[in-house]
Amino acid sequence: MNQDHQEPMAETMPNIITAMSCLLQRVSETNDHLNQKQRISGFYGITKPSISIRSYLERIFKYANCSHSCYIVAYIYLDRFIKKQPFLLINSFSVHRFIITSVLVSAKFMDDLCYNNGYYAQVGGISKEEMNMLELDFLFGIGFQLNVTGFVISAIG
Repeated sequence: MNQDHQEPMAETMPNIITAMSCLLQRVSETNDHLNQKQRISGFYGITKPSISIRSYLERIFKYANCSHSCYIVAYIYLDRFIKKQPFLLINSFSVHRFIITSVLVSAKFMDDLCYNNGYYAQVGGISKEEMNMLELDFLFGIGFQLNVTGFVISAIG
């Protein structure tokens, strides 16, 4: 293949990455403007990450090597989390940690092979200890409800 004709990374991303980044961007911007009480959580950073949501998802897609269905299921898990934990908002200070955690949990449940928490932590720009804690908090946050039926997936698409 001629390297001059390769598409840029953003153009080769699956639609789910684009859709997920747009939806999460909208949710985080909306929640940034709310004066709603929030619980203290490990998902919240002290500062907003400099990497955009889309670039972060593209980075995860590039290095995590998980199936496309993992991203759909990760989004479903985020939706479940929001519904079960209304005082833990997805905003600009938390969205990146929610993304890496939901993709990690989804990959472990959906794919036959996946990287360990240390690898996901490196991809996500956090420590392995933080990744371990976020995974546990996320699983408790969704009540360990990991199964996703075809009906739920078809309702999204």
